[in-house]
Amino acid sequence: MKRGSIFRVVALSSLLVILCLSLGLSSTFKSQGKQKIVAYKKWFYAEDDQEALLLQAGAVKIKHLRLINGTSAFLTPQAEKALKKRSEVLRIDDDLIISANGKDSKKKPKPQPPEELTWGIARIKADLAWPQTKGSGIKVAVMDTGIDLDHPDLLDNTRGDVNMIKPKKSGDDDDGHGTHVAGIVAGVDNDIGVIGTGPEIYLYAVKVLDHKGRGRLSDLIDGLNWCIENDMHVVNMSFGSLDDNESFHEAILNVYQAGIVQIASAGNNGEYGGDIEYPGRYPETIAVGAMDESGQIAAFSSFGAELDLVAPGVNIKSTYEKSSYVIMEGTSMAAPHVTGAAALLLKTSAGIYDWDGDGIWDPDEVRFKLKATAEDLGWPLHLQGAGLV
Repeated sequence: MKRGSIFRVVALSSLLVILCLSLGLSSTFKSQGKQKIVAYKKWFYAEDDQEALLLQAGAVKIKHLRLINGTSAFLTPQAEKALKKRSEVLRIDDDLIISANGKDSKKKPKPQPPEELTWGIARIKADLAWPQTKGSGIKVAVMDTGIDLDHPDLLDNTRGDVNMIKPKKSGDDDDGHGTHVAGIVAGVDNDIGVIGTGPEIYLYAVKVLDHKGRGRLSDLIDGLNWCIENDMHVVNMSFGSLDDNESFHEAILNVYQAGIVQIASAGNNGEYGGDIEYPGRYPETIAVGAMDESGQIAAFSSFGAELDLVAPGVNIKSTYEKSSYVIMEGTSMAAPHVTGAAALLLKTSAGIYDWDGDGIWDPDEVRFKLKATAEDLGWPLHLQGAGLV
């Protein structure tokens, strides 16, 4: 064999050995390590330097989190211990699991039924705003399992999509939960299905939950950063977690400071202590509980001092995956009613309650107006907040 051929064989063999070792190392870390979020101090912001630090500690990077100057990574106990000793590291948080707050109903309508004004949209009197505006131009990010990008009742209003779990794929819905939420916000006024709270609102599918309605905090943080970079006006978050950490709150705080209104479902823990879930529990979001058609607070709806408003969340018909429709319940269904109302409000808000005079309402101004015009249902504040949106 010629010398050049020998060199090529040796080089190829070495490369294969290194690749196998790398794959084995990554596999080992994923099986033995835990998914964490490493947040760095402000002065340590170069992504290449952060990655080098992780490699030095023996960690496996998952993704960079620009919004909080951090990285999600697989860390073994040894790697975590090593990183905690570094002056560049601010903190290490768990990469929390977040879950959708909607529940399927056994009643599933046939695909493309005749159009109807659902009881929820009628109850919050959204249709009274439509002669003035239907929300055209207001950009709402549905942070969820995605949106059915081919659904005939959403197609005209869906203006963009992104997948934070698998960035090379679309934000198409593989569960149905996000599509249901999207229909409540902005179902198109046509001849089929349902009409949304603002039937001309611009929808953006930001997929942060998987086909089981579960996701990671790191993907949520990544999605929130996308919302800032793409100038969203309102974010709907129909999911939650009973766990909290600094990375979670920092991300929400940064979106709030960017002037984006954040609507969050309160959670479905009404029969299990009632704890409101994060991010709804943060003061920078508007937390929404659920009520039924008779004006009663839904038994499953979380409650507490952090609750801002309630909205229809029982027996809610809306769009679903594969161009169909379904009835669901949960605070997941209540939150998008408020999201749609906030979008309509932003469209008509010029000069009214604009405290800083810049012509654009900030999140606090939107919260104030929504709560000031809410309908008192006669329930204690910890059950209804300011009342029905």
